[in-house]
Amino acid sequence: MRDLVISIIKVAILAYVGYTVLLFLMQRRMLFPGGGRDAGRAATSPVPPGVHRVWLELPAGPVEAWHLSAGQGDNPGPALIFAHGNGELIDDWMGLAELNRFGMGVLLVEFPGYGLSAGKTSRRDLGEAFQAGYDWLVERPDVDPARVVVMGRSVGGGVATDLAVSRPVRALILQSTFSSLSRMAWEVYRAPGFLIRDAFDNEAVLRSFDGPVLLMHGRRDEVIPFTHSRALARARPDAKLIEWDCGHNDCPPSWNGFI
Repeated sequence: MRDLVISIIKVAILAYVGYTVLLFLMQRRMLFPGGGRDAGRAATSPVPPGVHRVWLELPAGPVEAWHLSAGQGDNPGPALIFAHGNGELIDDWMGLAELNRFGMGVLLVEFPGYGLSAGKTSRRDLGEAFQAGYDWLVERPDVDPARVVVMGRSVGGGVATDLAVSRPVRALILQSTFSSLSRMAWEVYRAPGFLIRDAFDNEAVLRSFDGPVLLMHGRRDEVIPFTHSRALARARPDAKLIEWDCGHNDCPPSWNGFI
């Protein structure tokens, strides 16, 4: 009996090791499944009205960004840089143009490897793309560099906090995002956090970030549990946390309320 138990334990250990190796090899494909989706557009396709298409030149190739100007001429005003979720494109967030009527410009930066953007999707490449987007934006005469806000949804929350570490950011908005990918890996897949290659740690950034923080999350989120925003709020007791009665992909429940 003892030998049987030992054999079962060995098989279980080998199975778990094989499982974690598979997760390690597949993690970027799982984390960034939207790569290659081009929304039926071509590089020469017209953009929606009011959009200024920008090509950010990176070592791996150009990354597309859409600028939605508030039309303030040379009068500098605030601007928002937005990082979408892992199954989305910048095309899906044209509604943020409504912020223009409050005098706020918007820059939608596509993920490398998504849509028409060249390169592969990784934390490093995302960081380079959003830093390039930030640098392009703050050079505009209609943008006040001291009032640039960064917003990230879902995995875009990690992109947003990385940008807040590498560039001067006035405020952070995190929607339906995680406290850290290491915690998500253990909660969802029972995988050790040290295996995560793109280890976004939003909680650690919030502890050191000195600007205002706004958190938004659905209480019924089935992808990233609401408890993650609660953890982020504990890391920053002065942050504002808005709770919605929704899941992950049906948030915000009211677009007007969200704006």
